[in-house]
Amino acid sequence: MKITQANLQSIDFAKQQDLVPAIVQHALSGTVLMQGYMNQAALEQTLATEQVTFYSRSKQRLWTKGESSGHTLQLVSVHTDCDHDSILVLALPQGPTCHLGTESCFSSADHSEQPMLAQLMRVVQQRQANADSKSYTERLLAQGSKRAAQKVGEEGVEVALAAAVGDREELLNESADLLYHLMVVLHSEGLDLNQVLQVLQQRRA
Repeated sequence: MKITQANLQSIDFAKQQDLVPAIVQHALSGTVLMQGYMNQAALEQTLATEQVTFYSRSKQRLWTKGESSGHTLQLVSVHTDCDHDSILVLALPQGPTCHLGTESCFSSADHSEQPMLAQLMRVVQQRQANADSKSYTERLLAQGSKRAAQKVGEEGVEVALAAAVGDREELLNESADLLYHLMVVLHSEGLDLNQVLQVLQQRRA
């Protein structure tokens, strides 16, 4: 259930000593970013300011994510589970979420369990960071945006041709190639798929 100021009383804060766990998920990629705890005041402030705010058990006060680092979490929406005793927060991170400088506090987890497109973005980023002449991705990035853009054009044509002749298997294969090369050209221009998804979200709104 989506939570607003009008129905936040539906959350069972009393069940766990006035605190409920709050899982923060990237609103576009689906990556789980962190977990904190909220009391009613923290949730009210989150909804009012659209900046994700927790109750810090160590500081014994409300704590807005990024109040020191500037790496805030911009609220998209808040939801509760079927028992109304935990919260799912969808947010857009403004910089790394973890204090270690990583995107997620769960970054040491097996990346194969993360959403496929998030995995693919990470692979493209790592290939450039760890240059390896045996890597096709690294070689493609080394050739610059123009070559990557050319590959996007080629793969787009292949997708269209496969669809036009009704070759479904080839359509799937060429679509996978197109998505991969799109990731590469975005990265070569200092962009990523999350920014594309954000444009789509703005258009939807």
